[in-house]
This record gives sequence, structure tokens and C-alpha cells, in this order.
Amino acid sequence: QVQLVESGGGLVQAGGSLRLSCAASGRTFSNYPVAWFRQAPGKERAFVAAISWTISRTNYADSVKGRFTISRDNAKNTVYLQMNSLSPEDTAVYYCAARAQGLLPTAGPNDYAYWGQGTQVTVSS
Repeated sequence: QVQLVESGGGLVQAGGSLRLSCAASGRTFSNYPVAWFRQAPGKERAFVAAISWTISRTNYADSVKGRFTISRDNAKNTVYLQMNSLSPEDTAVYYCAARAQGLLPTAGPNDYAYWGQGTQVTVSS
């Protein structure tokens, strides 16, 4: 069984920063992409960023480009999302997800087989 556990969420003021972590267990994710999605109240789950472990490729939603950075630590089987210049529009539950096959860091949620429980990020104005 695969487990993904997110951490690092919390309450931050607009303009602040947070770093989310996604720790994987049950399988080594060195071959498959991992992504972050988010879901705000009343909205559908939206792609944020993804990283491909083996081909060193990243993918970002336009809304977070230049503010968020996704990275990985293979030794710790962990993916991070550094979030800077946060705004109230970034308030959402953030989910980590991993693909079971394929190499590309895609943006479609249906490409991802494994999901964490989510971590709440709240940005106050």
C-alpha cells in the first residue's frame, strides 16, 4: 500500500511564505512524477505544480509561476512545495499526488493514482 502524507500547512499573512512537504512511504517514487493540487471551498481541485523524478522536469500552473517552487529529495522520498508571496487566493486544501506510471509531470488529476489527505493553507489579508 502507498501512503502520501502532507505537512506544513497553516495560517499565514498575505505576502508570507510556507513550505509544504509530501512524504511517501510504501514505495519508492524515484521513477514517477509527483504533483501538488489544491481545492478551495466551492471550487474544483486544481493543478498547482508537478515534478518528474527521473528527467528533472517541472510543470507549474500559470497562477503560481514565479511564486511557487516544487522540489524533491530522493533520499528522503519527499517532495516539497515552497510557496512565496502568498495571497488570499491561494487559500485551499493542498493535496500531494503521485503517478503509478509514466514519466511526465502532467497537470491532469486523473493521471495520478495515489493521493494524500491534504493540508490546509489559509492566507489572511
